[in-house]
Amino acid sequence: MDYQKITVSKTAHYCLLGQPGPHIRQLWIVCHGYAQLAPAFLENFKQLDNGQTLIIAPEGMNHFYQKGFDGPVVASWMTRLHREDEIIDYSYFLQALYNQYIELLPYDIRIVLLGFSQGTATVCRWALRNHPHFHDLILWAGLPPEDLNYAEHRNYLTDKNLYLLYGTNDPFLTPDRLSTLQEIEDKNGVDFGEKSFDGGHEIPSDVLHKLSQNLN
Repeated sequence: MDYQKITVSKTAHYCLLGQPGPHIRQLWIVCHGYAQLAPAFLENFKQLDNGQTLIIAPEGMNHFYQKGFDGPVVASWMTRLHREDEIIDYSYFLQALYNQYIELLPYDIRIVLLGFSQGTATVCRWALRNHPHFHDLILWAGLPPEDLNYAEHRNYLTDKNLYLLYGTNDPFLTPDRLSTLQEIEDKNGVDFGEKSFDGGHEIPSDVLHKLSQNLN
């Protein structure tokens, strides 16, 4: 039996650190990983809340019970079922969120897009689909999607800073998986500037602090 579909409106959620206004010098939009929620994920970025930085953590619109039929509720950005529709939906959500806040901020702010784990694919797909203006793209503990044609977007990416950070003990980024990154870079003529740190599938506060200082 084939699926049919209908487009409906849906309420999406997000969390903030900081308040928009003329005092803001940096805007960070940070996308969580699989089976996480925006409030807990935003805790990783409290150190950036310095009065001049606005951090927005959107939450994936697919929610489920982490342990089957009960317990904590968590979220994801997409699954392989109806994947194209889910990419369209979350890209629309992220762009609408971006548009809402960019109007409230100075024109010369620095804009940082960050994705963690599953969120790395999310920010990549959104960016290449909608071309929001930004300065830094940070992929943390996850790889850029293999099926995107980065070469087609070279003019868009050429003046952007690209980063890929991962822990040396991350069980999800094995040497085989990391070899895929090299293939993506070679095929598309793009460099994600990968750097490793001592740790696992996480965002260590000292690594984030050092990176944020380099963006100033």
